[in-house]
Amino acid sequence: MYGAVVLLMVAIGIEVGATALLPRAAGFTDPLWSVVVVTGYGASIWMLAIVVKAMPVSVAYAIWAGVGTAAVAVIGFAFLGESMSWFKAGSLGLIVLGVVGLNLVGSH
Repeated sequence: MYGAVVLLMVAIGIEVGATALLPRAAGFTDPLWSVVVVTGYGASIWMLAIVVKAMPVSVAYAIWAGVGTAAVAVIGFAFLGESMSWFKAGSLGLIVLGVVGLNLVGSH
C-alpha cells in the first residue's frame, strides 16, 4: 500500500504540473507545450490506473482530484496571478478535510 501512496503522490504532482502549464499551451495552439501537457495528463492517469489496483478507486480518485485541485489553486494564486479570497481559501480547506476524512474511513 505504501508504494501505491507514493505513486499516487507522483501522479498528483505530474497532473498539477501539467495543469499549471495549460496557459502555455495557449488553447492547444502551441505544439510543444500542448505535447507536454497531454503527456503529463496521460502519465498521471496511467499511474492512477496502477494505484487503483492497491486501493479503492473512490479513495484514490478523491485524493487525486482533491489534492490536485487544492494544489492548482495555490499555484494559481502564488505564481499565476490568480486571486485568493477568504471564501476560496476556506473552500480549499474543506476539500483537504474531505480528503482526510476519506482516508480515515478508507474502504469501510
